[in-house]
Amino acid sequence: MRLLLYYFVAIFVMVGMCSAELPGFYKTVDRVTWVVRDVDHVKRGWTELGLSDVHDYPDIRLTGRYQGKPVVITARRVTGRLGDLTVDMIQPAEKQKNAFNEFLARHGDGIFSIVHRVSDREDMAKEVQRMDSLGVTVLQQVNLTSDGVPIVFTYFDTEPRGKFVLGLVYSTVDVAPPKEPKVVSHLAPVILDPNAVSTFWSGLGFPAFSMEHATPREDSRYRGKPLWLAFDVGYQRYKQFNYEWICPPKSPQNIYTDFLKLHGEGIQHMGVSVDDLEKAATKYESFGYHVWQSGAWGEVGKNNSGQYDYMDTDSIGGVSVELIHAY
Repeated sequence: MRLLLYYFVAIFVMVGMCSAELPGFYKTVDRVTWVVRDVDHVKRGWTELGLSDVHDYPDIRLTGRYQGKPVVITARRVTGRLGDLTVDMIQPAEKQKNAFNEFLARHGDGIFSIVHRVSDREDMAKEVQRMDSLGVTVLQQVNLTSDGVPIVFTYFDTEPRGKFVLGLVYSTVDVAPPKEPKVVSHLAPVILDPNAVSTFWSGLGFPAFSMEHATPREDSRYRGKPLWLAFDVGYQRYKQFNYEWICPPKSPQNIYTDFLKLHGEGIQHMGVSVDDLEKAATKYESFGYHVWQSGAWGEVGKNNSGQYDYMDTDSIGGVSVELIHAY
């Protein structure tokens, strides 16, 4: 009897390991879905800062299901590129019940979903089934036609525990995105409990967080004043770019706790590598986006060191930019 019990336990563990094996399409990110209340304002700001290949779709119609029920969404959509990353900005019509408006109600403007491209509908259906077996349901699935091409988006209900919505996209064109230079080096959510969030994502097959403790530095600044800040950060490293999961203390006041007060947990900043930090920051400041927080790591000027400026771009989409110069 005991031997039989061990047999069934082994089968259960093997099935669980198999179901959590991560499909290959998660190795790269196709786009982010960015939900905003005023897409004209956000588009104008980001075009000044380098958003390229911008296309405006003033009246789109998305049909599908939200929380298992039929949904029709009317919205304004703007697409563009930040290097090899596609940006989909969505301004949903007010008072419609859907995942986009629910996100706006809870968080305000911000990056709603990190989206990965699948090669066919079968891969999307298989991943829906795999995620369901792991206890994650579909939050919203919608279809739209853009420039005559049908596109399907599937958004999983990962935000409550994972702090952003995991998304999939399928279309019959642009399967191999153009080879653009990498602009965004990392995406960084701010969270309260890194252990719980890491456990959630690793249960879906993603790598667990590699945790580090950032120690205070005398050269750190917040709004131009000295900042003595220690915090925990978890890393997930990929070939295309990394994720930084930041868990800040409640005090002293800093850019991360500011974000938690404004938006709650979620994607707080995008990292952008630059050759000349002062020149890049000056460009942002010329458009009215000032240094919010700054700092460094290592012995500045030597290998494995660097400096960074967080620019106050929260007013154009709810996400800050971290300009980074590494030596």
